[in-house]
Amino acid sequence: MGQQIDLIVGLGNPAPDYLSTRHNAGFWFADVLAAQYAAQFRRDRKLQAETAEIRISGQRIRLLKPMTYMNESGRAVSAAVHYYRFPTDNVLVAYDDLDLPPGRAKLKFDSGHAGHNGMRSVIEHIGPKFWRLRLGIGHPGPGRRERVVGHVLRRATSAEEQLIIDSIRDALDVLPVLIESGAEIAMNRLHAPRPDSSTETDGNGGDSRTG
Repeated sequence: MGQQIDLIVGLGNPAPDYLSTRHNAGFWFADVLAAQYAAQFRRDRKLQAETAEIRISGQRIRLLKPMTYMNESGRAVSAAVHYYRFPTDNVLVAYDDLDLPPGRAKLKFDSGHAGHNGMRSVIEHIGPKFWRLRLGIGHPGPGRRERVVGHVLRRATSAEEQLIIDSIRDALDVLPVLIESGAEIAMNRLHAPRPDSSTETDGNGGDSRTG
């Protein structure tokens, strides 16, 4: 049985200085998804976001990029959920994840924020019962919080950036599978190990991050 998805959210920061940073991987995903389905984002002031609309496997899906900055992402997500009366079970949020290496993406339902301030905000506003699409950006290693902040707010190397884009394409490929065949089949395909896979964690821990 397929999974109903009504709303797909990409998390990021809207200012030009942030657009190419690792922290904006969720925005990248939303932009590539919209382009794939020939949709264009438009500003929606009542939702404090940019929105677009697509159809995948016959399902009407709204796309959302919060313009509230990362730490207040939940305000825009909550506004969309309440305005359209979407069940949170039918919401998918894409975001950057330190606990996965570049090139890996994972689907998950109902978990914590793992120190990600954007996810913290979303959970505070709509609760934890929604789908996550974790896009790996890698971890800078042990060190002070400032090291993590610098990592997420800098642009990835060209090789790592390509891996992140590859993981976005992998996730795009399984969206129709998620909608038509359900989460188990979609996750099995997306999570299949690659020969060059790195060690990764389950995302239940993590460092505090910036917005």
